[in-house]
Amino acid sequence: MNGWDVLIYDTTLRDGTQGEQISFSAEEKLRIAQRLDEAGFAYIEGGWPGSNPKDMRFFEMAKKVSFKHARLAAFGSTRKADSMAENCKNLNALLKAETPTVTIFGKSWDLHVTEILGITLDENFAMIYDSVVYLKAQGREVIFDAEHFFDGYKHNPQYACKVLRTALSAGADMIVLCDTNGGTLATDITTVLQKVCSTVPASRLGIHAHDDCGLGVANSLAAVQMNVKMVQGTINGYGERCGNADLIPIIACLHLKMNKSCLPGSSIKQLTNLSYYISDIANIPPLNSRPFVGKSAFTHKGGIHVSAISKNSAAYEHIQPQLVGNRQRVLVSDLAGKSNIEYKAKELGIKLGKDENISQRIVQEIKRLEDEGYQFDVADGSLSLLINKITGGFKEPFKLESFHVTNSKHGNKPALSQATIKISVGQEEELTAAEGNGPVNALDHALRKALTKFYPQIQEMHLVDFKVRIIESSAATAAKVRVLLDSEDEEEIWSAIGVSTNIIEASWEALVDSIQYKLSKDLNKKKKKETA
Repeated sequence: MNGWDVLIYDTTLRDGTQGEQISFSAEEKLRIAQRLDEAGFAYIEGGWPGSNPKDMRFFEMAKKVSFKHARLAAFGSTRKADSMAENCKNLNALLKAETPTVTIFGKSWDLHVTEILGITLDENFAMIYDSVVYLKAQGREVIFDAEHFFDGYKHNPQYACKVLRTALSAGADMIVLCDTNGGTLATDITTVLQKVCSTVPASRLGIHAHDDCGLGVANSLAAVQMNVKMVQGTINGYGERCGNADLIPIIACLHLKMNKSCLPGSSIKQLTNLSYYISDIANIPPLNSRPFVGKSAFTHKGGIHVSAISKNSAAYEHIQPQLVGNRQRVLVSDLAGKSNIEYKAKELGIKLGKDENISQRIVQEIKRLEDEGYQFDVADGSLSLLINKITGGFKEPFKLESFHVTNSKHGNKPALSQATIKISVGQEEELTAAEGNGPVNALDHALRKALTKFYPQIQEMHLVDFKVRIIESSAATAAKVRVLLDSEDEEEIWSAIGVSTNIIEASWEALVDSIQYKLSKDLNKKKKKETA
């Protein structure tokens, strides 16, 4: 199908939703399915239509969509014991979904047959055979998932293999070996497949791995090395317990490491975007350390590492990040060296000048401040200001003369905060007051009110996040706190930091840095236009 070396079968919409905190509406599932189709996935498993109304509604909506690349699959179980396939509600619900492909699972571990289902081994064979024959007779492509196959093979290899032969003889198009408990090692995957391929041709085999040992990706790739044709998994590894095999690194490894075609080259370059897209719909924060596509995947912090990648990125990067739509990042912290500063200054568009000691002075100041609790690898706005201040490229846009904050609460009414601020810009002073639903909010309102007269562009920026963290908890309420503010305008998002034993002062530091960064970057942009 599609001429791919490996067929990618996505089960995010079904298996992925079994993960904690993950739930997609029918409309969201359709959006994801269309995005996966655009990426060129071979199969998209939409859900289990016989199990809930939402999945059935998804399939009804999907009937109106023309999938250009993917075959949509409906998932379900074999017929029930002691019943006829044509009378089985689950099987008929699969047919009602009207998908070109139907995937059914059956037990391949005798323990599940006798102890969980409570039926005879022969009845299990009959359930599998009858179900496949019935679905094939209705013109469907049938994929058979041999549930718990590797555990079943370990305990009773003859029975597990006979399950495969039964499905194959009934006409199953593909047979997928499932490591449902996720407890099999990659070496065992290889060993079992060497023997199974004498029962079922590798070209009609697939792998469905779970990540309970952290080996979902490794086991899937080990199976591909044994020439299996299909890999099942989920985007970002979402799934029950520890999750399913993560298709993002699987696809990247297949294409970039194993020279196996599975998606168009243009889609490989969109893997980072795809991962974030699904994260956003799932409302699950992206994992920074996710291989290939995580924010930290090509991020460097140690000075020695940064020095090396400045000369040749291959020194500490296994691929070029842009191949998967990611980018290289360099952080500045107390682990930084001169190379970090020079790299970051260039990235920020800051000229360090001819003073050979300037980078070292910046490094020393960063190390001093980080010892006090600052963290510049998460505060790019404050870092940019610090470098500009030390290099002499920053002029204070305003000066605080004083501020005063009061809080009041009356009865059961919400507490109210008031802030009075006096600032000076050049020789001119401005005194303003404002209210807010908290002291930081009141300070923010008062400062903006005072500055707008001099810098109207302040109205373009907005606060998007506010985080407070205790640095040393042993001091209890007297502990030093770190405040991190994220702000944005029409062009970018930046972070600013403040540290103090007083949460109001720490917030003020971060607030001032955030505004000063905005004014500084706007001034630099204006100068560039004037000199252009």
